[in-house]
Amino acid sequence: MHEAYAHDVPRIGRPPLPMTADYSRLMAAGSVHVAEDDGHIVGVLVLEPEEQSLLIENVAVRPDRQGTGLGTRLLAFAEAQARARHLPAVRLYTHELMTENQRFYRARGFVETARRTEQGVARVFMSKTVAPRDDSNPPRDSTV
Repeated sequence: MHEAYAHDVPRIGRPPLPMTADYSRLMAAGSVHVAEDDGHIVGVLVLEPEEQSLLIENVAVRPDRQGTGLGTRLLAFAEAQARARHLPAVRLYTHELMTENQRFYRARGFVETARRTEQGVARVFMSKTVAPRDDSNPPRDSTV
């Protein structure tokens, strides 16, 4: 997390919330999914099921792997998990200053649904409707 988010600290004036999350608790809850390469974690996805959607609490890719399609694959994994849980949408949020994140998500079909300040952070909320589950091709388990 530190590597993925360190460059954002000067821009937003504090560590982004994913840098301070309790990952032990999240892992124990089964919310954390990782992408590995040769035994090294190169990406992390944190998913929190909600009543009508699957919240992508965090998606992070190591800086040396950004631009390789890994972030897109992590989002696709989240969508597959939403379908498997019969949830009609995935949603996420990002800091309003992270305009490159907003462009990235829009390019992958997310639409902005709200802007508001929570926990002292100005956030942009986005969501994406996912197609119904195709039982002929079930999602893989917790690694991407």
